[in-house]
Amino acid sequence: MPPIRVLIVDDSSVIRKVICDGLAADSSVEVVGTAANGSIALGKISQVNPDIITLDVEMPGMNGLETLAELRKTYPKLPVIMFSTLTERGAATTLDALALGASDYATKPSNTGSLDVTLKQIREQLIPKIKALCAWKTSARPAPSLSNAVHLAATSAATPLSRIDLLAIGTSTGGPNALAELIPAIPGDFPVPIVIVQHMPPVFTRLLAGRLNDKSQLKVQEGRPGQVIAPGEAWIAPGDYHMTVERLANSVRLATNQDPPENSCRPAVDPLFRSVATGFGSNVLAVVLTGMGYDGVIGAQHIRERGGQVYVQDEASSVVWGMPGQVAAAGFANAIYPLASMAQEVVRRVSLKRSLVPVASAKS
Repeated sequence: MPPIRVLIVDDSSVIRKVICDGLAADSSVEVVGTAANGSIALGKISQVNPDIITLDVEMPGMNGLETLAELRKTYPKLPVIMFSTLTERGAATTLDALALGASDYATKPSNTGSLDVTLKQIREQLIPKIKALCAWKTSARPAPSLSNAVHLAATSAATPLSRIDLLAIGTSTGGPNALAELIPAIPGDFPVPIVIVQHMPPVFTRLLAGRLNDKSQLKVQEGRPGQVIAPGEAWIAPGDYHMTVERLANSVRLATNQDPPENSCRPAVDPLFRSVATGFGSNVLAVVLTGMGYDGVIGAQHIRERGGQVYVQDEASSVVWGMPGQVAAAGFANAIYPLASMAQEVVRRVSLKRSLVPVASAKS
């Protein structure tokens, strides 16, 4: 099987070499070219025919955002991984890039003090993302078909339905854009709280919450330990912390911890899903959106075993059908929906067995 062809774009010759050396450790990945700026990169695409591009966010002349915008005019489907810094500015620009059509992002290692550590970080971050975004070049396992999705939905309809008191969402690669479509489509009088895990580092999660809040009727914030949550609100797990929920006698509160990463992630979806399964049993609806890997599978199992329901995003609308595909393949999905109809299906399900009198909007 031919290797995945990568074009590296960065104004730093040191970074270009480090990325090349990091990717050289995997024979299924081949660097077919490098470029020192956006203009050179745009000219090289037709010459080297890459399967994927890594693109620096901050470059002199044509920066990463300008390069991405121009690239998308001619190559709308070519996967692009943005390379950014773990700073406020880097996080904001990365979110801008994702909104412009970047496929994913990776953060530049900083102050590691060791070339070996830097190379290890690049290998662990970049190579899995490259392979996930270019899965068509690998021997990917066939996904459940649309007929399976219909069967899952039909099976779910035959099961007695409980009232939904909490919506839990897990996502990773492609998640910021998926959330930007899903969350604003949910009305401000949504009658249950929403808790979300998006695989992102610190700063990124706070900025993502702020952007979603600006676009939504819901009140969207980054999660805080001890916070009492209410209908019409959505809470995103803070970067580098697992987030869970605790159901008390008269309230539901958020908790955070820095327990070891699960599925190589912190925050991870599984701890949140386990906690909602424990606290809400059959009264929870979980949604697994686009994402790389298998985080959420064990949590979905806990939810289903306690009578809750799980919806997953379909393959066609997912940037990477890893997380939702794994949940479906394990048999833990009640239904598979395209992203465009997910909000409608979620609102419809939550409205069942509930008074038609709406709650007040959290933003009113």
